[in-house]
Amino acid sequence: MSIRRMTLEDVSAVAALDKMSFSLPWPERSFRFELTDNPASRCWVYDLDGKIVGMIVAWLLVDEVHIATIATHPEHRKQGIARELLTYALRYMSMEGAVTSFLEVRESNLAAQEMYRKFGYEESGRRKRYYKDTNEDAILMTLTGLESLNSKNY
Repeated sequence: MSIRRMTLEDVSAVAALDKMSFSLPWPERSFRFELTDNPASRCWVYDLDGKIVGMIVAWLLVDEVHIATIATHPEHRKQGIARELLTYALRYMSMEGAVTSFLEVRESNLAAQEMYRKFGYEESGRRKRYYKDTNEDAILMTLTGLESLNSKNY
C-alpha cells in the first residue's frame, strides 16, 4: 500500500471510485483539470497492490487547505484509508505554508463528520441546500493550527 500523487493514468479509476462514493460524482474531465490546469490542486491516491482504493483532492489557497473531495472504495471503508489520506494531505500542505483547512460535508454524512472532528475540525457554518440532488445542507467545517500538525497523531 502507498499514498502517491495521482496521475492522468489514474483518472478513470478515480472517477469510478468517485461514482461509487457520491450521488453527485465529478466527471473524469474534472479530475484531469485538477491534474493539468489547476495550480492550487494537490491530488493523491491510496494504491493497494496496484488498485486505487482511496483518493483525495485538496486545494492550497494562499494559507488555507480546502478539501475538495475524498473517497474510499466501498469494499475498503472503515480501515483508516481516508484518515491516512487526510493526514498525508494536511501534513504535506502544512509544509507548503497552510495554517487552516476547511471543507463541506453533507449533514447526513455522520461518519465523515466524526472523522473530521477527530482531526479537530469544528462546525463553522452551513450552506443551505448545497447538494442539488437532495437539497441537503452542507456543514462547513474548519481546522486551525496546521502549523503544529506534524506533531499530532490521528
